[in-house]
Amino acid sequence: MARHTQSGLSPKETLSQKWRRTSQLIKRLKAAHPDARCSLNYSNPLELLVATVLSAQCTDARVNSVTKSLFKKYRTASDYAAAPPGELEEDIKSTGFYRNKAKALRGSCAELMAQYSGEVPANMAALVRLPGVGRKTANVILGNAYEVAEGITVDTHVRRLAGRLRLSQHSDPDKIEQDLLQLVPREDWIIIGHLLILHGRRICSARAPKCPVCPVNDLCPSAKVRPSSSPT
Repeated sequence: MARHTQSGLSPKETLSQKWRRTSQLIKRLKAAHPDARCSLNYSNPLELLVATVLSAQCTDARVNSVTKSLFKKYRTASDYAAAPPGELEEDIKSTGFYRNKAKALRGSCAELMAQYSGEVPANMAALVRLPGVGRKTANVILGNAYEVAEGITVDTHVRRLAGRLRLSQHSDPDKIEQDLLQLVPREDWIIIGHLLILHGRRICSARAPKCPVCPVNDLCPSAKVRPSSSPT
């Protein structure tokens, strides 16, 4: 007898079964987290680029605290590109890894000035050529600042949940993204990142996932406690 029969999960899930399960996962996560959105504060694409770079190994709450004054001091790509390294490092110090982050900000903004008249480009190829900008940052900018779905944001929460939900067996973010792109409809590429991130923060935490109250409990191969009946 197959394991997890009460939830319909099979140890040898076919691709079509995984598609259907993923569809149900998205539906339930949307119902559970209707407020899912980017939690970084920004008012334009440049501010989002800066905030996303600062968010590496740092909480969004801390980044928002730092950018509240940072965005008043640095308003254009030229401002960041021309900032003395030591001064910019001090301004973002509390976000951690501030030397590397300051170098990335100055470099990417110098490139924006040289190639794009100080504007943040709205396509993946151009964004990932900027210093310090990878696919994760590019997906955040494209999806939230421009509402362009070119990929799926994979951060630490998405990486963890993709593994627990058996949506990907990889640990490399780029490979995880490719797996998700095969399972998630393009119209949900932007929202799925927000949903998984919020679910990871609220329910499926790294050390103590709240399996008994998880709305996708019966759809999760990793759930430690299963409900007596599946939610509709």
